[in-house]
Amino acid sequence: MLLLLAQGFEEYEAAVFTDVIGWSRVLGNEPVEMVTTALKSEIKCTWNLKVRPELDFDNVDVKDFDAIAIPGGFEDAGFYDDAYDERFLNLIREFDREKKVIASICVGALPIGKSGVLKGRKATTYDLSNGVRRKQLVSFGVIIQDKQIVVDRNIITSTGPATGLDVAFKLLEILTSNKNVDKIKKLMRFTI
Repeated sequence: MLLLLAQGFEEYEAAVFTDVIGWSRVLGNEPVEMVTTALKSEIKCTWNLKVRPELDFDNVDVKDFDAIAIPGGFEDAGFYDDAYDERFLNLIREFDREKKVIASICVGALPIGKSGVLKGRKATTYDLSNGVRRKQLVSFGVIIQDKQIVVDRNIITSTGPATGLDVAFKLLEILTSNKNVDKIKKLMRFTI
């Protein structure tokens, strides 16, 4: 799995993927490997944490991954500078062409929408702030759903940070199995 990070991404939204996938890699019935990438060799997150992605963006080969995950971020922290970069959008298009899973949290849905792969499809994104982000998604030809999480074929979208763990577990379920997700939820103490 590839974790695609944009400048200004929200730390928590990335951490749900690193934690859930990490637990599965180490303790799951069906391990999943995860690699991080970004357009830059070092990026600053929304709340100023600095991150050095593992894989140089120019070396990403879609064939090496079953899924891509995109955490959202804040405009003031530079999120859309990277998320709307044509290289970022092209990678999303490549994953969709190969019918690979594309998971996003919050405004991580916006670059997916801007890439064109959501045109005429159902999705959701951040719904507060007078619905400005949802209006942007609609401008890309997306059919907005008033739900916390929307799955349309290979694409998962959600409304905000609170949905992050559910998106990460849904992604893990698609990549592995319900049995594996149940085991990881129990080990992480989400279930007894």
